[in-house]
Amino acid sequence: MFKKILIANRGEIACRVIKTARKMGIATVAVYSDADRNALHVKMAEEAVHIGPPPANQSYIVIDKIMDAIRQTGAEAVHPGYGFLSENMKFAEALEREGVIFVGPPSPAIEAMGDKITSKKIAQEAGVSTVPGYMGLIADAEEAARISDQIGYPVMIKASAGGGGKGMRIAWNAVEAREGFQSSKNEAASSFGDDRIFIEKFVTQPRHIEIQVLADKHGNAVYLHERECSIQRRNQKVIEEAPSPFLDPETRRAMGEQAVALAKAVGYTSAGTVEFIVDGQKNFYFLEMNTRLQVEHPVTELITGIDLVEQMIRVAAGEPLPFAQDDLKINGWAMESRLYAEDPYRNFLPSIGRLTRYRPPAEVATADHVVRNDTGVFEGGEISMFYDPMIAKLCTWAPTRQGAIEGMRVALDEFEVEGIGHNLPFLSAVMDHPKFVSGDITTAFIAEEYPEGFGGATLPDDELARVAAAASAMHRVAEIRRTRISGRLDNHERRVGENWVVFIGSSEIPVRIRADRDGATVTVNGRDLRVESGWKPGQSLAHLMVDGRPLVLKVDKIPAGFRLRSRGADLKVHVRRPRTAELARLMPEKLPPDTSRFLLCPMPGLVVKIAVAPGDEVQEGQALATVEAMKMENILRAERKAVVKSVNAEAGQSLKVDDVILEFE
Repeated sequence: MFKKILIANRGEIACRVIKTARKMGIATVAVYSDADRNALHVKMAEEAVHIGPPPANQSYIVIDKIMDAIRQTGAEAVHPGYGFLSENMKFAEALEREGVIFVGPPSPAIEAMGDKITSKKIAQEAGVSTVPGYMGLIADAEEAARISDQIGYPVMIKASAGGGGKGMRIAWNAVEAREGFQSSKNEAASSFGDDRIFIEKFVTQPRHIEIQVLADKHGNAVYLHERECSIQRRNQKVIEEAPSPFLDPETRRAMGEQAVALAKAVGYTSAGTVEFIVDGQKNFYFLEMNTRLQVEHPVTELITGIDLVEQMIRVAAGEPLPFAQDDLKINGWAMESRLYAEDPYRNFLPSIGRLTRYRPPAEVATADHVVRNDTGVFEGGEISMFYDPMIAKLCTWAPTRQGAIEGMRVALDEFEVEGIGHNLPFLSAVMDHPKFVSGDITTAFIAEEYPEGFGGATLPDDELARVAAAASAMHRVAEIRRTRISGRLDNHERRVGENWVVFIGSSEIPVRIRADRDGATVTVNGRDLRVESGWKPGQSLAHLMVDGRPLVLKVDKIPAGFRLRSRGADLKVHVRRPRTAELARLMPEKLPPDTSRFLLCPMPGLVVKIAVAPGDEVQEGQALATVEAMKMENILRAERKAVVKSVNAEAGQSLKVDDVILEFE
């Protein structure tokens, strides 16, 4: 077995590999850019080597710099994680020439399957069902439009060397095909150094289901069942689960056997994933093969009990797989929620900055409940504009799907993140969505269920009543402390009183609270709700039992109340005396400033293109500017017909959130 492994990656996946290597008694070497000098993976590894400036194309994907780090430290093997150099054949070949073991597949398999055009041709030759499309090279946007017309809309425009949702666009007409081709080509060049593009038919109402495979160097190969990855936004996976709530045993076996056959056909070893698109009749089509560890591998580990990173290392060391296909059973259900530095209230645009608070839920592993958090950040650390916006992967496991969902609901409510925009509220909202709960999902779930974007979750009336009861009980505790500090009365509880009005958004809820030694009984809408909690003023997280059920609230103090966050809802809750409530109703509402005359930069980023000039008349939906952030191009469009008065930014300029790009007349 290896004594030392270098991890050619960063962030949570580097930390993940280090954990398993440490368990196996293997020393680890981290590499880092200037931006990652104080990163968690650097602190966790036994050794760390600096490899250059923050941009990945000057550090993490420069093969010579990684090779120099290997020589400096004497690492015997390299684990590439995912992204960066994980599917780069030239990197695998460089390691082979150096006599260093690549913890991944052999370079011919990377070449065959890592290129999406080549992999589709091989799959077709092997008799694997594939999606109709054009696998040849495409010269320009006009040719892309002609090919798309021939295939029939909608089409998917994809980077041949792509992954992680980058370099991908759906086009519903020729205009979008031309535009999408150019954006995909630009993203592919900047992210992968390969701007080749192919086009295929976009299957409507699809599910994205992938099969995890594992193969050794002795001819053994198995599949570790499937993952459902249909909850996606802009082709980027957001929530994954294993197994799929859609597949039956026969379809699962057919997909698994086909995935293994494909892996064997290309001489594959190590862990890999064969992705399929599945329609409503359970017909499945080969999509692509990822010749690396997938981001969502933890859910497979949770339902099989197999440490995939450990098996990758053992296979690389020449060991045979210690299990056969019949040994791999599905045990329970696992969920994964990807926590991104993306602001859901700004159409999920990237957010950067310092994590002023980062407190994940406690990790748990019992016979009927697991909470796991794979992360690469820490409180006080920075979220950089140079890398992928993923902060953490929160996973739960339970014997049943409903149990895994409920565990995820609580874990998301317990997850405290401050200082940046993040998608925790959205993840919570999905966990409560009836379609998701029923398993009736497709890759169009987010687009169909949140067509106007995400504006926060709306709690049902019974949940609002529970929050009102909790808020009044918490307010009572805070008021008792306040009166004790003032020393104005000995009988603090009498001064606090029983009758209050709880304002939650536009709702006014009269409550009556009676306290005792163990908690309080709060009458809400004529119904008595029992509230028990050990919460104290100043604590940012409140664990309560309300009406016999757990309630977890993130708590911030505001005048006469709290900002409470639960289940995706962000609520300003004011608790007032009846007379104060009467007066509050007379106060004028403060209106936000009118910014409709401006195009504001929605995220920190780099201006790639300004598409208009002063005096231009623009139409609704017309492209105005392109801003790049976290390796993704974002096209900003006109919301209505207008005339451009002035242009306040130019290509190559870095902008902050809400910087003015254009002003309209």
